[in-house]
Parts: sequence; C-alpha cells; structure tokens
Amino acid sequence: MPYARLHVEKKDTMIKAVIFDVDGTLLNTSPDIQITLNSTLARFNLPPRTLEQTLRGIGNGARNLIRISIGDRQDLLDAVLADYVEHFADCDNTHTAFYEGEREVLLDLQSRGVQFAVVSNKPQAALENVCADLLSEFRWAYMIGQSDSYPLKPAPDAIYAILKGLGISKDECVFVGDGDTDVEIASNAGIRCITALWGYRGREELIAAGANLFAENYRELEDIILSL
Repeated sequence: MPYARLHVEKKDTMIKAVIFDVDGTLLNTSPDIQITLNSTLARFNLPPRTLEQTLRGIGNGARNLIRISIGDRQDLLDAVLADYVEHFADCDNTHTAFYEGEREVLLDLQSRGVQFAVVSNKPQAALENVCADLLSEFRWAYMIGQSDSYPLKPAPDAIYAILKGLGISKDECVFVGDGDTDVEIASNAGIRCITALWGYRGREELIAAGANLFAENYRELEDIILSL
C-alpha cells in the first residue's frame, strides 16, 4: 500500500533537534568510499573490494572497514588505515549524492527552527570535507566524527554533548540513521530513532538491531518528525 503523507500544517515542531548519521543517511557516499578504499588497497598490492563488500564494512568506523577489507593481512592494518584516512580526507566527493527529496525537506525543517547535528563514525577530517562540499547550505550545530574527542557509535557520549550544548531534553531530539549502530546509539542515549530505509541496511537486519520506527524516504521522514 503506498504511503500517504500526513497533512501537517506549518507550525513549530516539538522536536527541536535532529541528529543525523551521514553515510547512507544524509549522503550516498558509498561510491567514493569504494574508490578511495580500492586506491588504498592497490597501493599495498591487495585485491579490490566490490561495492557490496564495501557496504558491509561501512558504519562501524574506518578501522573496522579496513580490517574487513584486508582479509588475512592484518599485519598491514595500521599502515593501510593510515593511508586510507589520509586520502579519504582529500576525497573530492565527485560520486557522492543527495537522496531524493532530501534538500527540500532539510530546508523546510530548518525553516521551522529545527536544529541539525551530525554524529558519524566517519573520520573527522573526511566528515568535515564532505559536509563542506555538499551540505554547507544547511546550519549544523555540531559535526562529530571519528576522533579522540568521543568514542565511536554506539557509545552515547556525543549525543549527550549535543543535548547539553543545545540545552534540550531527550524528548526534544531524535536520531536519524540507516544502520545498527544508529539504532543502538539512540537507545543507549535514551532518545528516539527514526531508521532510514534508503540506506545501506535492510529492514530485517535493522529490526534485529532494535529498530521500530522507519521512514522509506525523506518526505516520510519529515512527516514523522512533525508528528512526534
């Protein structure tokens, strides 16, 4: 049955902030991740990864992606990881794209006074690079990636910092992501999670991780946020 959009009048939403994951949620970054990964692997004479193989490694940090990608050459882990992080920070994001309806929805939510933040397991420099290239027209209160400042998702520390910094309660914030770590970080922080089905994981896998509120696309996402 096709989804019927809610008819919500333009008004202030009870949700004051939305925290987004990036890869597979805000942006389809997988082609550029695969290109950068395979360039790094080639420099170490390691076999390339398919897009499907690359997708399975996205979401749990660069170290995990590299660990999966190098197979039995774990002796090279630190060197390959350093090379990947260095080159990923300089990626031109040529093949990264928005999702359908995303820009319009983000602009509308922003016009309603909703604040935006990012919590990602993407390396901080690469996160800032891709957001500067593609997301600069939106206002980001926080942009937190993989660094020494906070532990990776699903640890809730970054969400706690955002809630404190914005001066809002857990009920006034929602997390939006496409992966199991997104479901888990929201649960660990005690905030609601809307799971994006346009990303890199399937519904059944996400249900197994504890997801219970889903959006098929950005327009449905906005309707859900405005209904909370």
